[in-house]
Amino acid sequence: MTVRKGKKLTISIQEHMAIDVCPGPIRPIRQISAYFPRLSPTAEPLSPNPSNTPLVVSPGGGTSRAESVSLLSPLHAGAAGGAGTRSLTSSVDTSVEINTSDSDECTTLGTLEFELRYERSSSTLDCTILRAKGLKPMDFNGLADPYVKLHLLPGACKANKLKTRTVRNSLNPVWNETLTYVGITEEDMHRKTLRLSVCDEDKLTHNEFIGESRVALRRVKPDQTKRFYTCLEHPPPMPSPTAMGAALRGISCYLREWENEQLHSLEERGRLLLSLQYLSPSDEGDGDRRRGGLCVGVQRCAHLAAMDVNGFSDPYVKIYLKPDVQKKSKHKTAVIKKTLNPEFNEEFFYEISLSELATKMLEVTVWDYDLGRSNDFIGGVCLSCHSKGDALRHWMDCLRNKGQRVERWHILTNELPECTSHD
Repeated sequence: MTVRKGKKLTISIQEHMAIDVCPGPIRPIRQISAYFPRLSPTAEPLSPNPSNTPLVVSPGGGTSRAESVSLLSPLHAGAAGGAGTRSLTSSVDTSVEINTSDSDECTTLGTLEFELRYERSSSTLDCTILRAKGLKPMDFNGLADPYVKLHLLPGACKANKLKTRTVRNSLNPVWNETLTYVGITEEDMHRKTLRLSVCDEDKLTHNEFIGESRVALRRVKPDQTKRFYTCLEHPPPMPSPTAMGAALRGISCYLREWENEQLHSLEERGRLLLSLQYLSPSDEGDGDRRRGGLCVGVQRCAHLAAMDVNGFSDPYVKIYLKPDVQKKSKHKTAVIKKTLNPEFNEEFFYEISLSELATKMLEVTVWDYDLGRSNDFIGGVCLSCHSKGDALRHWMDCLRNKGQRVERWHILTNELPECTSHD
């Protein structure tokens, strides 16, 4: 093919494709995006005249066919076999893989640094959220407004959720904030898991999830501070029955039902801090009272189940000493409005002998007050010689240690005691 002087060289698409595939074997195109390379900032700029590509200038000032092919096709190196141009193509592929956001494998959610400390004497778990680094951008400005949410699993998320403040416009936020769970027993430390979720706060739309980290509390030793530096992860995926065979779907349904039963049996409605003290007549200090009695202290509740639409409850506590033939053993605390962690600090006294007390049962229930309709039952616990676990130990410690004040946290169950009124 000859080119006349003064005319610009033009190449048809047929000639261009023929140059790409001939001579030599046809090389498959790896990605269609290779025709539209997105170079990273660190990649070397494309040179219009590679060192090993001859540049022929026509008398009219136009470039030769070799340069035109080099600029038109990014896969020209594979067809021509030039070493220098091949290195150029490999840098383009690398930049495409770095900049693409189509795959989660190339996405980094960030890291989270925090500390956990369990105080055995006070039954508290301190969670100090220190900082996060390299969070995934969630806003249009390439930043995020991150905060951290804590949940204890298994358990009601709304009841035990704790939350840090929000750090504005940062991918490396620093909180240095301590969140405390109260009423955490040693049994909880062996079977519960702490879930830490990092989210992006949006005022106009719903908040967006960035990533999470889960830590088994059994890794934390009592009265020792343990620091964690974890990578944020996506939440564990739920299996899809449509993607399974018939046999696997049956097994999946069985496992899901079994898991629901297990979670239901472990369902908690909150915690109650109760103090018991048996006072003998000499310890009473009241000359008019001839008999001793039981002093019941309702201290506080923690992580109560939310019963109202606003995500809170209006809790109060009722106690009975049963059997109650004359129906005079009922005591009730004040109502604490709009909270899931109320503090009551109220004491009630039952005048009764120690021998009679051994045959009684103390029933403690927590209710949500509703104006104009029946109050909602939140949870309860019964203490007697026929109880089990912590309830039995607390009751026996009270009977054996006269005059000594014994405090213990109790897990509220969702089982409504019999013959309990809704007033």
